[in-house]
Amino acid sequence: MDSSLPTLRTDRLILTPLQRSDAPTIQALFPQWEVVRYLNSRIPWPYPDDGALVYVRDLALPAMAEGREWHWMMRLRDDVECVVGSISLYDEPGNNRGFWLAPQWWGRGYMREACRVVNRYWFETLARPVMQVPKAVANIGSRKVSEHEGMRRVAVQEGEFVAGSMSVEIWEMTRAEWLSSVAASG
Repeated sequence: MDSSLPTLRTDRLILTPLQRSDAPTIQALFPQWEVVRYLNSRIPWPYPDDGALVYVRDLALPAMAEGREWHWMMRLRDDVECVVGSISLYDEPGNNRGFWLAPQWWGRGYMREACRVVNRYWFETLARPVMQVPKAVANIGSRKVSEHEGMRRVAVQEGEFVAGSMSVEIWEMTRAEWLSSVAASG
């Protein structure tokens, strides 16, 4: 694992770098249709009993060690044992950020908080010039997060999701736009 990946904090969340020991928690929270249906079809469904372990051990941690991906577990600040979801950054053209949130935590603004601090890491720490985020057109909640943070839709294409084929919107924000929005918010 990339030991330099920092723990990030928001008003209500602590984002801890992904570790192998997070696999059982992911396995308990992640394999829900509401969570996976709009995710890339690379995710096996039905989700196997060792799906989280295989993902963490064989895919995410090696990519973190190589500096190609950055993964955090989202925990409640006032109860750090309580994991509500995960958020990730990817050094992949057209796909720079992804996240999931367990349904019982939807509608509370946690993902907006997590995105703000992760975007800061992307634009300010990694100094990336642009962030592009793909999402299924049907994923209204995810679209609202991108709209709220000032991203704009730059493309629509077809994609494969756990739920099947559907249109994918690519949302984008430049580093200059991010820095401007940070300055404007004080």
